[in-house]
Amino acid sequence: MDILQLIDRLEELFNQAKAVPFTHNVLVDEERMLEIIDQMRIVIPEEVKKAQQIIGQRDRFLAQAQEEADRTIALARDRSDQMVQKDIVTQEANRRAEQILAQARADAEATRRDADDYVVDTLVNLQDALEKTLNQVRNGVQAVQEDQMRKSIPTSSSQVLVEKMEK
Repeated sequence: MDILQLIDRLEELFNQAKAVPFTHNVLVDEERMLEIIDQMRIVIPEEVKKAQQIIGQRDRFLAQAQEEADRTIALARDRSDQMVQKDIVTQEANRRAEQILAQARADAEATRRDADDYVVDTLVNLQDALEKTLNQVRNGVQAVQEDQMRKSIPTSSSQVLVEKMEK
């Protein structure tokens, strides 16, 4: 189950809560709410693990790109060395080898940039989802705390009235 589904369940729990007459308070099934929060605590680390896997994939992708660039450079050097053996062909070989090296470097850099962009986009999306989830959890906690505060205030006022009436 993903975090958004758990948030939906938490919201549904609040929507199904029974209203306390003459207040803005509701009664929430504490056991169900705590169960959902516990599930959220389990799921959030899974989201973090997914982000770490994405970073690992990026690193592997970069390593493969570097290996390919190194192979291309080695091939270019080998070709260049073979061409050095010929007079007029030597100049052309050097020019072509430099082109191949430049292209290999450009390709490797483009691959690195693409991988970094992918990782940044994925992590930003994950960060947004986690921030949204965190805000929703904070709002839920705040609502429950406000509910508790409202419940405790009338009780205190009632006690003061009863004490005054007894005197």
